Amino acid sequence: MIRLFKHYISHNVVLLSLIDLALLALAGEAAWRLRVAQIGVSVGDFSDRALEIGGFAGVIWLAMIAVGTYGPEALRSIRFATARLLVAVSLGVLAISLMNFMFPGSALWRSVLLYAMGISIVVLIANRILSGRLLGIEAFRRTVIVLGAGERAERLLKLSHREESGFTVAAFIAMGDSPPTLHAAVPRETISDLGKFVERVGATEVVLALQERRNSLPLKDLLRVKTKGVQVSDFSSFLEREMGRVDLDTLNPSWLIFSDGFSAGRRLSSIGKRIFDIVVSLLILVVGLPLMGIFALLVKLESKGPAFFRQTRVGLYGQHFTLVKLRSMRVGSDDSGAKWAEEDDPRVTRIGRLIRTVRIDELPQVWSVLKGEMSFVGPRPEVPAFVVDLEEELPYYAERHVVKPGITGWAQINYPYGASTEDARHKLEYDLYYAKNYTPFLDILILLQTARVILWPDGAR
Repeated sequence: MIRLFKHYISHNVVLLSLIDLALLALAGEAAWRLRVAQIGVSVGDFSDRALEIGGFAGVIWLAMIAVGTYGPEALRSIRFATARLLVAVSLGVLAISLMNFMFPGSALWRSVLLYAMGISIVVLIANRILSGRLLGIEAFRRTVIVLGAGERAERLLKLSHREESGFTVAAFIAMGDSPPTLHAAVPRETISDLGKFVERVGATEVVLALQERRNSLPLKDLLRVKTKGVQVSDFSSFLEREMGRVDLDTLNPSWLIFSDGFSAGRRLSSIGKRIFDIVVSLLILVVGLPLMGIFALLVKLESKGPAFFRQTRVGLYGQHFTLVKLRSMRVGSDDSGAKWAEEDDPRVTRIGRLIRTVRIDELPQVWSVLKGEMSFVGPRPEVPAFVVDLEEELPYYAERHVVKPGITGWAQINYPYGASTEDARHKLEYDLYYAKNYTPFLDILILLQTARVILWPDGAR
């Protein structure tokens, strides 16, 4: 795994994405040469169009990231990948066409873009098919050895069997820390040299999954493995990396304190994030004001009551603020107290269901972003009544408030709509991961992936 700004990405995924980027640039150049050959114009010097070709490749590449082309499903299914690639290339070409309209003079004419679109789709799909045949699905998974054969090891076994898993387990080694539940585990005493055993099975990582670490931590074994250049990970850190969330079942204060995260260097990043919030929120308010006005009128025409909904929410460090949204429910829906929103909530109006689907109801929250009460990216702000209950029921719930709440977030793009304490628990695991590992890179990744959530019903609504 490669760690980019505290976020882990598979080596093979990075390699695949770089090959895609190069292929997109080649597709843009091929489209240019094909078109000028048809109309009998000189090809010219590549430096004259290098910026446009690079811009074409970059925009399509970002669109591919945004729609989930490098997600686990797309890496393991050609059909799934093809659907996402078609959408990504189409959105990218549409964005480039819009930019060319606003800033004319580009070397990428509309006819060139049409050719580039077709060539890009062909070469990108061919790359997926070729890499799948040459490398296979397993190429996108790492080989690990698990020290332990109890419940934690069994959990890793189940995790490795998931289709989207990024690793396979070469062997489980029973360390004698507890009665083994995995009967196929290899007893430690049968292995004379753990370092050589790790090399022989081709493992790149050893995961410590002991049930009881007190007086049973195999320091000599771990030191031998570490000196072989093999990564050694504890159970909680491994789960955090593989699942993209902090596992509450194994979380303890000492791990949270001593593990990497919550760095002081984020202060400079927070300044940059605030500048981004101010600039983008001003642009959205200017451009989106007519759209908000139209839907505010539709909300008023469909049902009685105000067009906008105001509610107190909990923000940074537990401070309260007023959240404004376009009203999507009938007036009086919360007269009996705050309730969890349901997936097919009967309180939602017809217009409300539409604006929720495309997230237009969230637009007025940009005002809270401009005022500094929220950010574009962060945990979703909850109502005070829910926060009081959840802080009593869920450990570490208050820690999600160490960052500003956001319109979109890591939990929103990774977990479907939740309406229960158990759902809140799962979303808390993602929120803690974001609070712990926040970087501008993660914010950009979340903003790009938000497009996937809007286009496909596989995230929060």
